[in-house]
Parts: sequence; C-alpha cells; structure tokens
Amino acid sequence: MNIIDISTKLHENMPIYPGNQEFEVERGESSTSYISTLKFGSHTGTHMDAPAHVFENGSGTDQIELEKCVGQCKVLDMTHVETGINVSDLEDENIEARDKILFKTTNSEKGYDRDFFKDFVYLESKAAEYLADLGVSLVGIDYLSIKKKGRNDNTAHTALLKNDIPIIEGLDLSGVRSGKYELIALPLKMKGLDASPIRAILKK
Repeated sequence: MNIIDISTKLHENMPIYPGNQEFEVERGESSTSYISTLKFGSHTGTHMDAPAHVFENGSGTDQIELEKCVGQCKVLDMTHVETGINVSDLEDENIEARDKILFKTTNSEKGYDRDFFKDFVYLESKAAEYLADLGVSLVGIDYLSIKKKGRNDNTAHTALLKNDIPIIEGLDLSGVRSGKYELIALPLKMKGLDASPIRAILKK
C-alpha cells in the first residue's frame, strides 16, 4: 500500500495566516513522564473548515459527515493557474456530484518552509459556486486559505460551507500527481468548533 502524507508539519516556526494565533509549545515534565501544553489556532497548518467558520449558527467540526472525509478523491492539476481558479479551469475536469476535489497549484512548489506568502493561488467565487451547484462533497487546496488574501468577498468559503461542503486548507500536494486516490482526512471531534487541524493522507 502506498500512503502519501499530504499534511503540513506543526512547529513553532511554521507559517501562520496573518492575524491567527502562532503555534506555541510549552514542554513540561513530572516525576514519571513528559507532557506538553499546546497553543494554536483552529486554522493552523492542514485544517478543515466547518460552516461555523463563516455562519454564526453554523455547525461545527463535530457535525461534519465523516463519509465526506474518507473515500475516493480527485487531485486536479491547476499548476497552470497564475492567480485564481476559474470556472473555465474546471469545466473539462469531469467533476461530478459527491466528488472530493483537491486542487494542486503552484502553491505546493513554494511549500511551507518559508514565511507566509500572500500571492498564493486561490479559488474564485464563481468557481466555488460552480462546485457547490455540482454537489461535490469536499474541496481542498494547497495553501492556508481558499480565498484571495484581503478580498472582502467571502464567497469562496460561503458558497461551499452553506451547502455543508467542508473545506480543507493547508494541504501539501508537492509529491502528488493528478489523478484518483483514496483520501482520509478526519477533523477532531470538537463541539461547535469552526475548524480543526487534520492529518490528511492519500492512498493509491
């Protein structure tokens, strides 16, 4: 079995989306063991957004349907896109209802071993609406947000999340080719939380 880890590593020097909590570790010990206290935001590293991220009364990560997080997915090669993924980039990809879609962009070439970069490739609003209308079950992208940095229009999030389509952000698809894989990407079962770090893997 070939397992590909598509999660980013959590550490104290990792890139954080501006304004979010930095990742902090306080290491302690007792007479018999070691234990660490962690401080970080719910949108740290590879994470999954729930409707509560954008809607006041939206459901949290504990209510995400797990069948949306496990099963066949399609990794789509979007490395030709320079700024935002548009509907025209998706129309020939044979996307169907209930598909799990992961976007590999040039973000994966830049990686997570550097400070946050704001010119990442994102999903355009109309493209998010297109995916929602198709009825996909999950959408993921290879940087820390699915929408353009600084854009007031939050449709890239809301179009998906209002239809209970979870969003994975912060994927590392640098070692992944386009194609079909088995995805396992489970959020922590935290009541009402807007997002959760995940350990995401692909099986081929």
